[in-house]
Amino acid sequence: MAQSGSELRRTLGVGDAVVIGLGSMVGAGIFAALGPAARAAGSGLLLGLAVAAVVAYCNATSSARLAALYPASGGTYMYGRERLGAFWGYLAGWSFIVGKTASCAAMALTVGAYVWPEQAHAVAVGAVVALTAVNYGGMHKSARLTRVIVSVVLAVLASVVVVCLGSDASDAGRLDVGVSGGAGGVLQAAGLLFFAFAGYARIATLGEEVRDPARTIPRAIPTALSVALVVYAAVAVAVLSVLGPEGLGRASAPLADAVRTAGVPGLVPVVRVGAAVAALGSLLALILGVSRTTLAMARDGHLPGALAEVHPRFQVPHRAELAVGAVVAALAATVDVRGAIGFCSFGVLAYYAVANASAWTLSSAPAARLVPVVGLVGCVTLAFALPALSVVVGAAVLGVGVAAYGVRGWRRTA
Repeated sequence: MAQSGSELRRTLGVGDAVVIGLGSMVGAGIFAALGPAARAAGSGLLLGLAVAAVVAYCNATSSARLAALYPASGGTYMYGRERLGAFWGYLAGWSFIVGKTASCAAMALTVGAYVWPEQAHAVAVGAVVALTAVNYGGMHKSARLTRVIVSVVLAVLASVVVVCLGSDASDAGRLDVGVSGGAGGVLQAAGLLFFAFAGYARIATLGEEVRDPARTIPRAIPTALSVALVVYAAVAVAVLSVLGPEGLGRASAPLADAVRTAGVPGLVPVVRVGAAVAALGSLLALILGVSRTTLAMARDGHLPGALAEVHPRFQVPHRAELAVGAVVAALAATVDVRGAIGFCSFGVLAYYAVANASAWTLSSAPAARLVPVVGLVGCVTLAFALPALSVVVGAAVLGVGVAAYGVRGWRRTA
């Protein structure tokens, strides 16, 4: 646990917590995830979204119960450690930090690709530096910027929905919920869509900075998830009604293609700006989450102890934030990881599997255990329904973490 003087300041109320959750969920994924999901499930895309929603609900409920009981930084790393043992907490933390660090770099490069494609790496590094500076200045500044970002993104998405559903190109017949992609395709689509709006964990990860966490977190997580699901469903229906499952599956920029097909090509630049802003929001929230999990693991000695220091003025884990920012900036400057982070979906599902297993231990009542069981089974099923390469790479990343844990234990006993 945190030592005296190293605790973070509790500044987030329900509204700010909901906004940070939305900033994580309604990010760049909504602009990009629908295409791959449609390729996997075809006309079963909406069924995939429904499956993802059920699993997300179970995960969110489990996370909310645990976060109210353990209102400290680290999220599932903390819950796994306290409820299942040190190894399971470590495994959750490892999968989160490694996977989400790659996601940070991918989001930064997405910003660069939209803002200035010819200098995507330079823009990406600039975005990481700028957002790390915002986070360094205190949680209130991060929350304020996230409110602006979420407002812009929701306005853009609302415009897409109105334009698509109001156009002559819209055809309700394209919303047939048959399973042309088969059951496996529906599950794969669910895994891809689940990853896109799984950011409600950010609220739990920031548990040490939430006011009255026993009341705030259980209200903020389901509220943010509900709003995100409504947004995703509305956008999916609108885009499908214009492009159909085949057209959506072929689209490299689904929302831009949809508004162009709907007869409003002038909205395409607005959609591109919305995608860039959404990627910024995702990046901001990801840096917050990774740095807080880094702080928690550093406190327990799994990472260098210097990363556990909290800034005396700004009350943020400043060394963890700077370290995360430096690693992400280096990745964004040197490699393009946008097409190589399928393992992150596998990692985030493993992370939530630990959360559900932890929530299962909170009560022996069958009714109280139903949601964690459904969530756990759902996470495992979706993880292994992902493309084979994602499963192999994700399992390998977890294997490296297990090996590192074993070596550290051996050194302690040697």
